[in-house]
Amino acid sequence: MRAYTVAATAVTLGVSKKWVDNVLSHHQVPGVLQEKQGIIRRVTPAGLLTLEIAASLVRALSLPIAQALEIAARLIAARGTEIRLPDALSIRINADVKTITHELNTRLEKAIEISPTPRRGRPRRK
Repeated sequence: MRAYTVAATAVTLGVSKKWVDNVLSHHQVPGVLQEKQGIIRRVTPAGLLTLEIAASLVRALSLPIAQALEIAARLIAARGTEIRLPDALSIRINADVKTITHELNTRLEKAIEISPTPRRGRPRRK
């Protein structure tokens, strides 16, 4: 399964690495592979899509990240059809998931080229 580093994810989304780390530390995001402490987190394409939509909702609507992640997951599951917002049933929202995915893949290709690859193994002695 393809998965990307937090650095590549941050560059792709146009956010800081710290923002991605904070979101992944405090929230359960579908498509994020995280093991125990000390193991690098990896973000799958599904996780990247969820984070992209959530970040867009945070920027555009000033939603709290927890609510944005929930709405993003629902929009992805709905595959482009409208969903109702939980606190405002008369308001509906939809997302062009196919277009978002295509744009995300284009940015991801560029991000992978410029993102640092984490070193493996123990750090060198000083």
